[in-house]
Amino acid sequence: MEPAIFSERADQIHRVGEQPFRMACNRESLAGAVSQRACVFCGSRVVLYPIADALHLVHGPIGCAAYTWDIRGALSSGPELHRLSFSTDLQETDVIFGGEKKLYRALVELIDRHQPEAAFVYSTCIVGIIGDDLEGICKKVSREKGLPVIPVQSEGFKGNKRVGYHAACQAIFRLVGTGSTEGISPHSLNILGDFNLAGEIWIIRDYFKRMGLEVVANITGDGRVGDLRRAHGAALNVVQCSGATMDLAKMMQQKYGIPFIRVSYFGVEDMAESLYNVARFFKEPGIMTRTREVVREELISLYPQLQKYRKALSGKKAAIYVGGAFKAFSLVKAFRLLGMQVVLVGSQTGTEEDYRELEEITDDGTIIVDDSNPLELTSFLKEKKVDIFVGGVKERPIAYKLGVGFCDHNHERKEPLEGFIGMLYFAREVYNTVMSPVWRFLPRRSASH
Repeated sequence: MEPAIFSERADQIHRVGEQPFRMACNRESLAGAVSQRACVFCGSRVVLYPIADALHLVHGPIGCAAYTWDIRGALSSGPELHRLSFSTDLQETDVIFGGEKKLYRALVELIDRHQPEAAFVYSTCIVGIIGDDLEGICKKVSREKGLPVIPVQSEGFKGNKRVGYHAACQAIFRLVGTGSTEGISPHSLNILGDFNLAGEIWIIRDYFKRMGLEVVANITGDGRVGDLRRAHGAALNVVQCSGATMDLAKMMQQKYGIPFIRVSYFGVEDMAESLYNVARFFKEPGIMTRTREVVREELISLYPQLQKYRKALSGKKAAIYVGGAFKAFSLVKAFRLLGMQVVLVGSQTGTEEDYRELEEITDDGTIIVDDSNPLELTSFLKEKKVDIFVGGVKERPIAYKLGVGFCDHNHERKEPLEGFIGMLYFAREVYNTVMSPVWRFLPRRSASH
């Protein structure tokens, strides 16, 4: 069948092997197309939210705070202040007369009650319209309370989700460099772009520890304000979700001279190569030796367990639509390891470079799409007759309405999918979903049973 595509979006969709590569991306979402993207405010909120000992106050209507409350199930090994959702709950009178006094009172009350290490104050659409002096109020409260109170300039109408990522990076950067770097090892790094969904950052930290490396700061999963303050003392920034935190890595490189490398912790190939790339950076034979041992130990345990899943899943079709394109690369390789074919792959915030790389690693006929919408995704899933759709919370209803298996690879996952052990959990979830007997009772599958 021919997919239903808005004519204005034709150049944001590419079919591998059927046409020369050319993709437009990083555009504003098409009005009326109900994009799967979130707004600028949401983009900033999901990056900063996992900083567990900070106060997060949304200056705007209650709906903005409700929309993003616990949107990223980031686990903490200690404080859980981030799990509480605070809002100034702006009303009609506040829009007319201004919300600065309300914001000041809210900050003072919350800081006195919860004693945070820092406070982030998020600007929403309505605040940008009425012109509240967010910076001024934050400076005033910071002086009075003796802790960083940081404005996050994240008015939703300013652009797309990537603009929110940049606003979050600017907010974090105001903390970096304000703490002591005494005692930090020369063999140290910061983990950027991991949000500790299902405890994944603890798996990655363990790998680095076994390699003999010190992790200075988690940015931002299981994050701490004190660690962010001294993050400029690390020797290397390791950046996973490049869309979310690459701006911060570049800021730290420019001001503090800290180099960065891009990595991915999803799938066997990318997980191993990420560890090797970090080891190569430090140019220490002992670190490389320990890294090889870590990879060897993990693979000896993993590969035999994957074989039964591969045998059952070989030849099945998968579709991928995720927030950051870095996940898509790894997922294509992970499905290939399971003997499955990826027939659709896309992201909300990918770049032309990302999509060009996806074209190189996918098979002819694969559809690559940027900033898609439910109409397109529905059409593509039907056309390609997929067995499993990997996405986030907004893609789940599309899959279930079509009778397609679904795997949450975004905010709401409860089992870790990063690391070598994560590949095993991923294979098990895909197997249990694709091979479930429930699909034989759906109209889409009934003809084949």
